[in-house]
Amino acid sequence: MTTDIQSYNNAQAAEDKAICETLYQIIDDNLPNAESKIWHGHPVWFLDGNPIVGYAKLKSAVQLLFWSGQSFPSAGLTPEGSFKAAEARYTDVGQINTGDLKKWLTDSATIQWDYKNIVKKRGLLERLK
Repeated sequence: MTTDIQSYNNAQAAEDKAICETLYQIIDDNLPNAESKIWHGHPVWFLDGNPIVGYAKLKSAVQLLFWSGQSFPSAGLTPEGSFKAAEARYTDVGQINTGDLKKWLTDSATIQWDYKNIVKKRGLLERLK
């Protein structure tokens, strides 16, 4: 774990820290080729410079966000925003379903939209692979 991500997790209240650390471990174990770093203030994993998954502490929960999640065949995520992102929210570490999370992570490695070049393409989002 990078020191920046560890600092982010350590800054959370006890229950939120447990959620963040659990999410970190499962994500990092299942996306071994991804680069992880703090991006726009929270932990995010990238494949070839494209954001894939991240988590952030919101007022009422810890949000797990998949940038291409609306295109996943696996159920359980809620659409978020006006592009292809989808989320899950957690208020207790016991709510994290490891099986679902692993399916979403597998989907995230194979189903990607080109967020890396969205500014260059003036808001046009194209599917990769």
